[in-house]
This record gives sequence, structure tokens and C-alpha cells, in this order.
Amino acid sequence: MAIGRRRPEPEPEPGNGAGISIGGNNNAPLQNVVGQNISHVRQAASVHGITDIDSVRALLVAFRADLERNAAGLQHADALRAMTGTVDDSLVTPVEQATTLRGIAQALPALVLGTGVQQSGEALANAIGGLLA
Repeated sequence: MAIGRRRPEPEPEPGNGAGISIGGNNNAPLQNVVGQNISHVRQAASVHGITDIDSVRALLVAFRADLERNAAGLQHADALRAMTGTVDDSLVTPVEQATTLRGIAQALPALVLGTGVQQSGEALANAIGGLLA
């Protein structure tokens, strides 16, 4: 028995993959950093500065619908309803209400994190940010 010797990993064959080998079996479902499966992932992208008021209003309507569907399980449902009213009122004169809208765009993601309205709330916050950019 030889102490201190280990069996070397086989070299990857040329032309297979990216030429990077981390060893072991790499055939497993994708997982995020906390070990949860991330199949059925949807991605969304926003382009700041290209959002118009009509897009923000459409997202506001969708967020309100999500809010009403999930109100029973939301800790901050009343605050979120108040925010939607403030956003609606502020869209009449968004330039004059930029500070208010910016504050809502910054606070909204934290209030909806981990809730049934997270996706629509973050989309609304991103759209408000894009409107103000």
C-alpha cells in the first residue's frame, strides 16, 4: 500500500465540452445555492429608461389583482394597497412626484419578498424605476 499517492483523474478527451473537468458525476438537476431545485425557471428582464406610463399602469393593474388574490396571506396587504393608490395618483404628474415614486420603487421589493405577489411587485418596482430613469 502506497501512502500519499492518489489516483489521478482521467484527462478529458479533446473536443468534449469546454475542456474543464471538476471530477465526479456532473449529471444532476440544477440547484441554487441553498440546495433547492430550480427547474421551471422563468426569467424577466427590464430595460431601464424605456418604460412608459401606460406600461406602469398595466403592471399596477396586474399587481393589484395579485394583491387581492393573495391578501389573506400577506402581512403588509394594507400598506401595499396604500402604495398602489399612491403610485396611481403619482402617475398623473410623475416628474413632480419622482421622489415619492422612487421611494416606492425602492421599498416595494422588500415588502413583497417571499410572498405570492413577489413577481408582480418586483415587476412594478422595476417599471417605476425605468419610468424615472
